[in-house]
Amino acid sequence: MLTIALPKGALLGDSIQLFQRVGLDFSLFQDKANRQLQILDPTGRARALLVRAQDVPVYVEYGQAQIGIVGYDVLREKQPKVANLADLGFGGCRLSVAVKADSPYRSALDIPAHSRIASKFVHCAQDYFQSLDLPVDIVPLSGSVELGPITGMSEAIVDLVSTGKTLRENNLIELEVLYYSTARLIVHPLSYRVNPYGLGDWITQLRQQATAGAAQSS
Repeated sequence: MLTIALPKGALLGDSIQLFQRVGLDFSLFQDKANRQLQILDPTGRARALLVRAQDVPVYVEYGQAQIGIVGYDVLREKQPKVANLADLGFGGCRLSVAVKADSPYRSALDIPAHSRIASKFVHCAQDYFQSLDLPVDIVPLSGSVELGPITGMSEAIVDLVSTGKTLRENNLIELEVLYYSTARLIVHPLSYRVNPYGLGDWITQLRQQATAGAAQSS
């Protein structure tokens, strides 16, 4: 049976709507009374796994799911061995360098060498500052990255920004954007070639719906 890895959190609602448009209903995951992490589409044609966004490419890479939806930010950070087939056009955000609003820094290059930079995106942050030839110490955090500059533990952060509200509420400002991120359709590379469960047809339908959705929103 076709297995799909869906991300918990901000991308879930749009992901469910996308699959509904191709005839697969996993809306039970949005029912607050539901505690199941694996459910079947009512037609019995596919099942879905509800996993942390960072784990979606792991399930796809190891073949436990043939299809997944995940943010480009996760793909950039984790570098999984999956096929990135389509930009789905929702879940837009950006990975940015931010500092305290009252700091003297107005560019990433203003940050002193060997400063501490707090981030969940350790590899992306390292790559970025290496590209600037600016040696820094990346401090890995898994949550509340904004506290780094507030407490003085770090000079700056590298974190995802959507509306910028969280930064403003914590008196932080963006200096640079590393890249922009949206939800992506990923598949297991071998499954893509072998085409089990009519995988190719599903991918074609999902791509068409994503393109139609982007056209409607533009």
